[in-house]
Amino acid sequence: MKSLKPGEVALQEMHSILLGAIAPRPVAFASTVDAEGNPNLSPFSFFNIFSTNPPVVVFSPSRRGRDSTTKHTYENVKAVPEVVVNLVDYAMVQQVNLASSEFPRGVNEFVKAGFTMIPSEIVKPPRVKESPVQLECRVLQVIETGHGPAAGNLVVCEVVMVHVDEAILDANGKVDQQKTDWVGRMGGDLYVRASGSALFRVTKPPEGPAIGIDSLPEEIRTSNILTGNDLGRMGLLRALPSEVDIKSAKEDEQYRQLVADHVDPVQLREALHRFAKVLLDNGEILKAVAVCTEKT
Repeated sequence: MKSLKPGEVALQEMHSILLGAIAPRPVAFASTVDAEGNPNLSPFSFFNIFSTNPPVVVFSPSRRGRDSTTKHTYENVKAVPEVVVNLVDYAMVQQVNLASSEFPRGVNEFVKAGFTMIPSEIVKPPRVKESPVQLECRVLQVIETGHGPAAGNLVVCEVVMVHVDEAILDANGKVDQQKTDWVGRMGGDLYVRASGSALFRVTKPPEGPAIGIDSLPEEIRTSNILTGNDLGRMGLLRALPSEVDIKSAKEDEQYRQLVADHVDPVQLREALHRFAKVLLDNGEILKAVAVCTEKT
């Protein structure tokens, strides 16, 4: 492991490591206004949701790394404590990147980046029409973490109005992730597109305690075929398979064929563990554990 202690390594190196490791990060495309009502639009990937009652999001227009100066967004929310957090999808990411250019104060990034301003219902800053989800927010607090280069300024925002494009909703009015095309910020110039085959499911643990990996039979825990992810799925069971479950699993035609094809016990065990991986992918967790359990 490479170990780095803040303050003992160059700021740029620490910045690169942290942003490369803590990723992907959603993007807050923040629209604000200054005291004269001039709009500003800028993206920030130090951003997430932290509460739903009340709904609270936090983003950070950090000080510039080269000279510790503050950004227009930070100065605007100090003057007018309101912001619209516009969520970013793939269709708009290149324009969002353009809006991050350091235009002089007073320049309208909506115009420069080709976005459409639409009025908000509660707050003063305008919304980005092209964004699939727009969060009108009141700023509750600005927490300054420091005054040196790259120090964060946490803008704590209460969401007072949510606007969602109905095109990304399912029949029950919930956001359908199969209809979204969000992007996440990685390190350097890299982003990630969270859609299509990039999406995958992870089954939530059952109500009440799961058995855990430590309760799995030793022949499973010491497998050189099953991965940590495989064991994690097996550990979701509420109880180990019973003798009846094991007997039923071993009556499976594919199990019988594997036993017939492998005389060597080590090879058979590996074949059964590969079979278990297929069962896990099909959601048959109990059967996957059962076929790998050597007792009869």
